Amino acid sequence: MSGCSSNFIFLNVALGVLMCAFTPSVVDARAFFVFGDSLVDNGNNNYLATTARADSPPYGIDYPTHQPTGRFSNGLNIPDIISERLGSEATLPCLSPELQGEKLLVGANFASAGIGILNDTGVQFLNIIRIYRQLQYFEEYQQRVAALIGPQQTEQLVNKALVLITLGGNDYVNNYFLVPYSARSRQFSLPDYGRFLVTEYQKILERLYELGARRVIVTGTGPMGCVPAELATRSRGGQCATEPNKAAALFNPLLAQMIQQLNNDIGSDVFIAANTAQSHKDFISDPQAFGFVTSKIACCGQGPYNGVGLCTPASNLCADRSKYAFWDPFHPTEKANRIIVEQLFNGDSTYMTPMNLSTILALDKDV
Repeated sequence: MSGCSSNFIFLNVALGVLMCAFTPSVVDARAFFVFGDSLVDNGNNNYLATTARADSPPYGIDYPTHQPTGRFSNGLNIPDIISERLGSEATLPCLSPELQGEKLLVGANFASAGIGILNDTGVQFLNIIRIYRQLQYFEEYQQRVAALIGPQQTEQLVNKALVLITLGGNDYVNNYFLVPYSARSRQFSLPDYGRFLVTEYQKILERLYELGARRVIVTGTGPMGCVPAELATRSRGGQCATEPNKAAALFNPLLAQMIQQLNNDIGSDVFIAANTAQSHKDFISDPQAFGFVTSKIACCGQGPYNGVGLCTPASNLCADRSKYAFWDPFHPTEKANRIIVEQLFNGDSTYMTPMNLSTILALDKDV
């Protein structure tokens, strides 16, 4: 697997010229970094030998190019829409050969579909960028940027950046609940597993802080029992599957408590808890209120609720993606992603704790 860093040799004179050229944009720009799984991956897995890929049609059917990009969406995903709201270009995958020069100063997306908090999550997908490897790539990214603009300006860029991290769902659907009597389900009761995950997640967030992150949006898991894949395999009469939803109900409050304690220990509101479970519940429980015709049936798929297997060129495909909350068996449509991002920016304390993204941007504007 190729890394997210490249080796460059700079002459001292050339380095000085580059630092002068890039420094003003560092002062003005706010970089954006993304870590996590398929909900936020924008193409890293295209470069890997893995089955966790979204690089064939009809993925990307509503993306500006109408081509698959590696995003698990019909169009834009959550990081894309955040970048759009910030007035920035979308961050590139860290494995993209285009991530160099000025593009580095925009930030980078390190996410990889299939990964979780735990290293044994997603083993069936083979070659994916597990979370601690993502953090190693973040270190290497900073070394590349320092070669362009110098260590001090790089530290400033990272400290001022917005960070999004999305983990946890795969630790349930692609680990604990993956097969009956999975290794983790034999090792832990569901409540104990949630506590174990949050303890491990804290170590990841602490490492992010050590690497310079100072504004980090941390999302919880959605109501996992309500996605079309779970409705197809675990549902009784179209009702959300009980055990996955119970898992989310246990995990998310523990995550929020951990984030609050972590901020207290640091003495600053570095980590922001995003209650994306509530955002999902809003349009799942009342899809018509958001202009959807269904929150049960995926736009792309096959079998009950279009929730079996993968979204492929041979799958059923809805004609109007704006009428569906879910694009494929696991992932929201672009329209649903926009609803989630709206709550990230403007949601009250039900959705964002201790503050929403608009408040963060206002507070940080003059810093």
